[in-house]
Amino acid sequence: MDERRNILMGRYEIGRQLGQGNFAKVYYARNLTSGQGVAIKIIDKDKVTRVGLIVQIKREISIMRLVRHPNVLQLFEVMASKSKIYFVLEYAKGGEMFNKISKGKFGEDGARRYFHQLISAVDYCHSRGVYHRDLKPENLLLDDNDNLKVSDFGLSALAESKRHDGLLHTTCGTPAYVAPEVLSRRGYDGSKADIWSCGVILFVLVAGYLPFHDPNLIEMYRKISKAEYRCPRSFSVELKDLLFRMLDPDPSTRISISRIKRSTWYRKPFELNAPKIKHDTARDNACNGEAATSNSIECSSLEGNQGSSSLPNLNAFDIISLSTGFDLSNLFEERHGHKKDRFTTRQPAGAVFDKLKELAERLKLKIKKKENGLLKLAAPKEGIKGFLELDAEIFELAPSFLLVELNKTNGDTIEYRKLVKDEIRPALKDMVWVWQSDRHQQREQNMQAEQQQSPLPPQQ
Repeated sequence: MDERRNILMGRYEIGRQLGQGNFAKVYYARNLTSGQGVAIKIIDKDKVTRVGLIVQIKREISIMRLVRHPNVLQLFEVMASKSKIYFVLEYAKGGEMFNKISKGKFGEDGARRYFHQLISAVDYCHSRGVYHRDLKPENLLLDDNDNLKVSDFGLSALAESKRHDGLLHTTCGTPAYVAPEVLSRRGYDGSKADIWSCGVILFVLVAGYLPFHDPNLIEMYRKISKAEYRCPRSFSVELKDLLFRMLDPDPSTRISISRIKRSTWYRKPFELNAPKIKHDTARDNACNGEAATSNSIECSSLEGNQGSSSLPNLNAFDIISLSTGFDLSNLFEERHGHKKDRFTTRQPAGAVFDKLKELAERLKLKIKKKENGLLKLAAPKEGIKGFLELDAEIFELAPSFLLVELNKTNGDTIEYRKLVKDEIRPALKDMVWVWQSDRHQQREQNMQAEQQQSPLPPQQ
């Protein structure tokens, strides 16, 4: 590290210290290329090796690379030197949720927004086989738009960590937030244990104090095992009912996340109080799905003639890049995880727009914007990775030949693929000339057939 300017590996300029633990320090830093603010967690290799935490560090890296969600703190990259490990993380300017709670309770309406984001993140992690096991306000961070970010996956477990009985057995977590079955040391379901912790967090958000607290740790454990707590009188009946079902000491009857989402309290509307992003770059990132949250940003352009219905033309390079032989998308996208679909049509643009709007109405998709050949659609219900959003953009290849590109901008890729396969493709079959992906499949099948018909000559 360059001591004069505190430059780390020629890539980040290190600034003020944000926090410190037993084995690591966290600093604010700036990416020298992009200017983006990040948080860098600097871990002392010798210290974590001496206490046997190197395996835990590796697990945290693998888990944070696996879970990418708008309400999970993002790990950008990991670097290392002979003596240090560097985690380059998303910078949560708002700090810990714990600090905000210490200034006063939120009340039910204020808590509901954070709780939605927490449940969305936890549900996504569980869908990827990840169980956090240490959910608490200290591990919930807030970005500069007051959106929640789940952090610190150091104690997390993967589904493959389960023993032959299908349960996890490592006792971990923070006592006041730990589920009773974890304390019993008889094995536990990671998802049910996380739901209990979410219930404790919800209580704290609304009440401003812990449901289970006692100076005597044994007595506190007894209260947790019996679920002995008392709600303030100000709590609504719907909130009390949800807490009763989340803080059920029997994991087999404890409410699931899908039922939490269907509960009366959860489904009540709430105000989106987060301030709007001011910088154009942040807005652009959100439109590309990089900075979107479960409360998605309306990506509406403020420039140009919004009333124009003219279609963008493709230049020669654009058209060449769309042909099968020049399509490089497979180099950058997973085989079953691509986010774009293209088809050509001989129908006029007006007919295509009418068909897409008719489809959106049938599927109850929200039409967020229509301009210059672009239609923005959004799912009405939140999925496992936030609200599914997609763009439908029309390009003019020739006066009577159009290209339509569907592009997922937010949400879960698996949910997007299912929507395209089950709903969009069948609905558009009468106007589609050809889907680009079908051409790729046909070409691969033809190549396989040729290889089978012309086997290699035997080796001499």
